[in-house]
Formats: sequence, C-alpha cells, structure tokens
Amino acid sequence: MNIMITGGAGFIGTNFTYYMVNKYKNYNITVLDKLTYAGKRENLAPIESEIRFIKADIADKDAVCAAFESVKPDIVVNFAAESHVDRSIENPGIFLKTNILGTQTLMDACIKYGVERFHQISTDEVYGDLPLDRADLSFDESSPIRASSPYSASKASADLLVSAYVRTYGLNATISRCSNNYGPYQFPEKLIPLVISRARENKPVPLYGNGLNVRDWIYAEDHCCAVDMIIHSGKAGEVYNVGARAEMANIDVIKTVLSLMGKDESLITYVEDRKGHDLRYALNPAKIQTTLGWQSKTDFKTGIKKTVNWYLERF
Repeated sequence: MNIMITGGAGFIGTNFTYYMVNKYKNYNITVLDKLTYAGKRENLAPIESEIRFIKADIADKDAVCAAFESVKPDIVVNFAAESHVDRSIENPGIFLKTNILGTQTLMDACIKYGVERFHQISTDEVYGDLPLDRADLSFDESSPIRASSPYSASKASADLLVSAYVRTYGLNATISRCSNNYGPYQFPEKLIPLVISRARENKPVPLYGNGLNVRDWIYAEDHCCAVDMIIHSGKAGEVYNVGARAEMANIDVIKTVLSLMGKDESLITYVEDRKGHDLRYALNPAKIQTTLGWQSKTDFKTGIKKTVNWYLERF
C-alpha cells in the first residue's frame, strides 16, 4: 500500500506519519510538504529512513503531478493547510491558495492517477460557533456551514469542493472535521505550546478577551487513530466529526498548563480580543463512534501532562 501524507511535516501530519509508520510496517509512506514556517523536516528525523520525503507545494500542479507519477499513491491524506486564524485575518490570500486551490490540485491528480481514496482533513471551525450558555448544543455532520474567519471559510470551501468532486467526478473521498488538537510537534504560535514557551521564561502569557471562549480538546494521537479508521473503513462521500467531548474555556486550559509547570497565574495577561472570535466549539462524534467504532482514548488530564512534559524536554 502506497500512502501519501501531504503536510506530513506539520503538527498533526507529523503525528499521523509516526502513527502510520509504527502501525503499518508493510506500507510505503511518502510525506509531501512545502516546509513553510510551521512544517519542519527535522520533526521526521527519527523515521527518515522509513519514509520518502518530497518537498513540494500542493498548489503547484506540475510538482504534484510529478510526485504522483513517481509515488503512485493508493491513498492520499491531505493535512497540508494554512491553519492559524490570526494569520488568515492578516493575509487571507495565502489561505485561499493553499487550502482551496491546493485541495483542488490534489484531487485533480487523484483522478488522473487513479488514487483509490482521498481524505481531506478539515476542522470543526467550518460550523461557526455556539452560544456559551447552551451546553446542550453541539454540531453534527448535518449542521450548516457558517464559517467565521478567512481560515475557516477556506476550509469550508475546500470541503464543499471535495463533496462536489465526489458527485461530479466520482472521486472516492472522505472528510473529517476535528476539534482542537494538542500534543507533540505543534508550532508555538498555537495556544498550548505558546503558554509553555512563555511561562518557561516567566514571560506574560497573552489571553484573548475574557478567556471564556470554549474549545473541545483532543490529543493528536487520538485524531490520528480516527483518520486511520476513516481511510480504511470510511464510506466514500461521507463526513465524520472527530471530537473528544472535552470542552474547556481557554482560561482554564492556560491555568492547567501553568499549574503543571509550577507557574503563577499572575503571568496571564489579558489582551484585546481576536476579530470575530468564535465563542464555543462542540462536536458530536456519535457517527464515527457508531459506524467505525472509534473512541477518544486520552482524557485531557493525561494528555496535557504528556504534552507539557514533551515540550519542556525540548525547549
């Protein structure tokens, strides 16, 4: 089995590459990555001899076709994306190019080279947000798309494009929409590694607004397990929500990290809120649980402790 993992040197892509290498010793695994600021080839150094690496931009048609011609992948899993909301507000154009046109380029190549399954990694952010005072509400796969930021709009656009390719061209494709990931290899602009890096040096830890915005947190390895199940057993054309039902306010996440590090909460510094800041994300993962038997295995208390220790060992 030949599997191509695009964006495999980024945060979740790196975790997925390790997961697949460790589980499927007989698979030929190729990582295709542009190596932007958030993608680091050194992330894959311990398994470099067990994979093939191709440096390429998923929006570069010639480079993508050359890679497909060489690798002849059976399955393509697309983690490649611009993903930081703040950066999308400052420069939306690069998000549209990578997240929409890049996805189109990959799917065109999948059709041309007869790829058996294309899987699109999406996000819960495509659904928009929920009110803080309605804990009974959550998003399922039939919830309407209501993107709030240029980032989430670009990912929603890509999802719609994937669905269109399934119907128009018969592409065998699936989509997963996951909640906030945490774990090893995440770029330090994101909340948890940012808190760790700043607190380690006793620097102020920025917190948007009042810190009450809520996210559902999932350990990256659990997400990888879900994707593995989807690409092997998921039904073509289907969307699967991947969530851990581990909702926490941002301020509580930060306080948990500071406590694990033995740091005082006085480091928390409130800053002006993000434009269009979503209030609450909550996914209903019942579909993937009932149809594929997936369950999130890592509770937040265990996962965040492992995550903090991993970063402290490397900073």
